[in-house]
Amino acid sequence: MNVLSLFNGMNTGRQALENVGIKVDKYYSSEIKPYAIELTQHHFPDTIQVGDVTKWKDWDIEWSKIDLILSGSPCQDLSASGKRAGINGQKSSLFFIFVDILNHIKSLNANILFLQENVGSAAKLDVGIMSRALGVYPVRINSSLLTAHLRDRYYWSNIRTKETMFDLVTDIPQPTNKKILLKNIITSGEVDRDKSRCLIERYIGAIPKSHDAIQRHLKERVLFGSYTVVKEDNILRAFNKVEMCRLQGFPDNYCDMVSTLNAGSLLGDGWTLPVIEHIFKYIKL
Repeated sequence: MNVLSLFNGMNTGRQALENVGIKVDKYYSSEIKPYAIELTQHHFPDTIQVGDVTKWKDWDIEWSKIDLILSGSPCQDLSASGKRAGINGQKSSLFFIFVDILNHIKSLNANILFLQENVGSAAKLDVGIMSRALGVYPVRINSSLLTAHLRDRYYWSNIRTKETMFDLVTDIPQPTNKKILLKNIITSGEVDRDKSRCLIERYIGAIPKSHDAIQRHLKERVLFGSYTVVKEDNILRAFNKVEMCRLQGFPDNYCDMVSTLNAGSLLGDGWTLPVIEHIFKYIKL
């Protein structure tokens, strides 16, 4: 397959294709974070970086030969943890760039496959707008079925669809629950719940440096309900890099070559690897 990945992040789409045995000929990545590009090129040096998604008309791509387009457009304006500006917000409106690119490819290749992901806490109005723009309604899958991580997400795709009385819907079955518990993936210490709250991009970056400040911050975040923490020798700590990789279904050493701060940013903002593998298993070649 020839693949175009928008908002590529840590390249989960490419890794998922590799893991389910789908050969990639050319993989184009649109990403602007330097450490995301660094991690991608470390694992897949043949990735073709094309740059800023808003400049797509300048990209040197054989558009008619793209078989699959991936998009995890920004969720900040859609998420319950954000400011709820909606799909027309400054960041989340980049979804419409994806739609423009998809429609351009469709005009050249009617068989183009696509996958678009966004947060499960998006307002129904915004989900409806996105669904009508794509011509298909999403399936909702929580990463907790395949990891120790509560991560509720919508996935729009034409990889497998079905007609209902009124609409075309994404027909990806729910994955079998692996019943992975948080206590079984932490490297040490103890936790007070079976599944982690959703890992967010600012999870590591927001943590102060001094010990007392860290403890105050983590206690506040736990009370607020936004973080899951580990208790070790009566001291609270954030997830380490290995644990964050496990929460998203990646091998322990996958992010070794980037800092813990950058790993937290990429994993918190990224896709859950086994969920994407599950979806890609329904691709018919």
